Amino acid sequence: MKFSTKTTYGLRAMILLALNIREKSLSLASIAKKENISQGYLEKIFACLKKEKLVKAAKGVKGGYRLASPPKKINIFKIVEALEGEHRPFYCLGKSGKKYCGPDCNCEVSLLFARIQKAITETLRNVRLSDLIKKA
Repeated sequence: MKFSTKTTYGLRAMILLALNIREKSLSLASIAKKENISQGYLEKIFACLKKEKLVKAAKGVKGGYRLASPPKKINIFKIVEALEGEHRPFYCLGKSGKKYCGPDCNCEVSLLFARIQKAITETLRNVRLSDLIKKA
């Protein structure tokens, strides 16, 4: 299973916000510099995170982004889903082309793929942003 760099960078940025929870907000420029990520790419990532109400934006000279909820209330699934969309990694090729596995799929491996997808989703739902923060 592969997640895009959007998710990798988004998680890194969210961890940075969590580590700096006492700060009013962090600018995209400071996040980009600390994480060595393009500021333009971060703007797209934060637009997705803001749309899903995972971060809040503050305007002005001291503006930037901060978490919309405490890190212990944000599960990783919400972040991944905000950045990747509905994630269904498995598909079959039928006469009509690519068909993502789901309840209506009846190929020989669909039950296995459904179990794997469920395990991935449950794992992501059970990991909180606070779990990813290294304890000092």
